[in-house]
Amino acid sequence: MTLQGLLAAALSLAAATAGAQIAAPDRKVYCWDEGGRRVCGDALPASAVNAARTEIDARSGVRTAEIGRALTDEERSAAEAAQVQAQREAEARGVLQRRELAMVEAYATEADLRRAYGERIVLVEEAIKTSHLGIANLRASLLSLLRQAADLELRDAPVDAALIAGIRAQRADLERQTAVLEQQLADQAALGGDLRAALARYRELKQPAAVRD
Repeated sequence: MTLQGLLAAALSLAAATAGAQIAAPDRKVYCWDEGGRRVCGDALPASAVNAARTEIDARSGVRTAEIGRALTDEERSAAEAAQVQAQREAEARGVLQRRELAMVEAYATEADLRRAYGERIVLVEEAIKTSHLGIANLRASLLSLLRQAADLELRDAPVDAALIAGIRAQRADLERQTAVLEQQLADQAALGGDLRAALARYRELKQPAAVRD
């Protein structure tokens, strides 16, 4: 073969080798724990697919990825529940922020804000008065029915089913109204704290941005 032929063959071989290197896919080495020992290989067996592993470039020896183990069904459910809870908390914070901004826009001064809370306090107080009156009436009615039943028993007369049903209904109504009153009293007690918190937040939001920073 002539010198020119040898050069042409060498160039062709070099080009083919370079092309093969370019076309060859990147090889990886996988390392994972199995049976208490570290195992590495260029192929990942089915038994290690869900295991935590390290991926390494075979040519450079550089670590390219850290893959965590697959979650169990319980862990996946817990993670999904945590994500849902985090989303709900984020939505609640957004609602609170919009409410606070609306408060600042709705009330030009602290006096306006105090006046609005004062109206709420008056409404709760009126509702409490109404509940007290209703409870007094229900108690009086229940006592009347109980006296009727007691009189019948003293005379050895049967207490009819209608009277018994009336006593039970009055007692149930009295318990419901008492629960309503307890909630109203709790709302009344909370209003004072709500007003103080609203005023503090109102003042904070009303401050210029430079002062807050």
